[in-house]
Amino acid sequence: MKIWKQNSSPLVSAYFQKPLLLHQGYMQWLFDHEGRRYLDLFSGILTVGVGHCHPKVTAAAQKQLGRLWHTSPVFLHPAIHEYAEKLAALLPKPLKVIFFMNSGSEANDMAMLMARSYSQNVDIISFRGAYHGVSPYTIGLTNVGTYKTRTASGSSCQATMCPDVFRGPWGGSQCRDSLVQTIRKCDCTSGCCKANSQYIEEFKNTLHTVVAKEIAGFFAEPIQGVNGVVQYPKGFLKEAFQLVRERGGVCIADEVQTGFGRLGTHFWGFQSHGILPDIVTMAKTMGNGFPMSAVVTTPEIANSFIKKVNHFSTFAGNPMAGVIGSAVLDAIKEDGLQENSQETGSYMLLKLAKLRDEFEIVGDVRGKGLMIGIEMVQDQDSRQPLPRKEMNLIHEDCKDMGVILGRGGLFSQTFRIAPPMCITKQEVDFAVEVLHSALSRHMEKRAKGKL
Repeated sequence: MKIWKQNSSPLVSAYFQKPLLLHQGYMQWLFDHEGRRYLDLFSGILTVGVGHCHPKVTAAAQKQLGRLWHTSPVFLHPAIHEYAEKLAALLPKPLKVIFFMNSGSEANDMAMLMARSYSQNVDIISFRGAYHGVSPYTIGLTNVGTYKTRTASGSSCQATMCPDVFRGPWGGSQCRDSLVQTIRKCDCTSGCCKANSQYIEEFKNTLHTVVAKEIAGFFAEPIQGVNGVVQYPKGFLKEAFQLVRERGGVCIADEVQTGFGRLGTHFWGFQSHGILPDIVTMAKTMGNGFPMSAVVTTPEIANSFIKKVNHFSTFAGNPMAGVIGSAVLDAIKEDGLQENSQETGSYMLLKLAKLRDEFEIVGDVRGKGLMIGIEMVQDQDSRQPLPRKEMNLIHEDCKDMGVILGRGGLFSQTFRIAPPMCITKQEVDFAVEVLHSALSRHMEKRAKGKL
């Protein structure tokens, strides 16, 4: 810890009061330096999609390491071209042109430049609570206060209200594409969501008041990740995309956390909304921990972009990335990981929903596939966030019992659950039992005034 504090970035803080010193990982399990085992329900911030040290991915990487690491994009190598072909086959037409990058922030940087170049406009809209990176460009799109800076950056980016049907001003019991709905009530009829209509009006207000008559684009995560697995009303993105295109803008789906089968029903999160973006960005599970990302767009937008921008990235699309990316796609298909995300994720979501029925401090359980959020509150009526001190105690207790949870939300009030997609129902049972035990002990301390 002393060396870490002296020589690492002071901006990086470790999880837990007693930070974990990790030594090894295998599939959905992590091991610390003393040999203790932990079920990983956060997968390196939704990155290790197919499992830590997955045998197929590890073998492919080791083989390529002994052959050729790096060439740069000015040389040809079969691995990256074969991978591009496999990846393009998983995307609907006309999304077939792929620009390889190294991180999600870098991919979103490029997508911003691409949108502005193609539209010849500058204003870009994103949701409050959105996270699209923390580079000088993307920090303008990211609307989580923790990541905002006091220095000038991310100009001509505008935030619009997040259509959060649990914490926002409008929401009901039928709004979202999830097996579990909010505890809020509504009198909406089938096919008609009043909350969605209200949020669309707010989106229109943004278009009418804070941006130019013509805009460059709109960024959206299919499900917000850092903000605590926030889902929008069904149909919202479809209407919002139409409004953006009427203003001359392009629509960008940020699939950095939602892509590659994690949501279960579809390979890409945007498909679950019934929409077709103009640009898609992706990273994280794409390399299962290896640094790689991509921007995928249409031939029309790509050709417009390269006429105006001479873009280059030294490490993008290197041989290692091509081999590892292909092995990840093979693992997802051969191991049935998208199907497991749907089946095991649904099983887990329904089991976690029972905690909301039992514990007053569990305000909302939501999500899709193996991307789940548990929003903690002081009480279900007020929906006020559970204080950070109490969140930390529950978080630490789960860790001490062998389960690693993620955190999210504007007040760090949501537990984020997104394990490697190879997790089993038996392991889900263990995780839910641990969380139940931690909540029970917390409520006992609360009742005795010992918090």
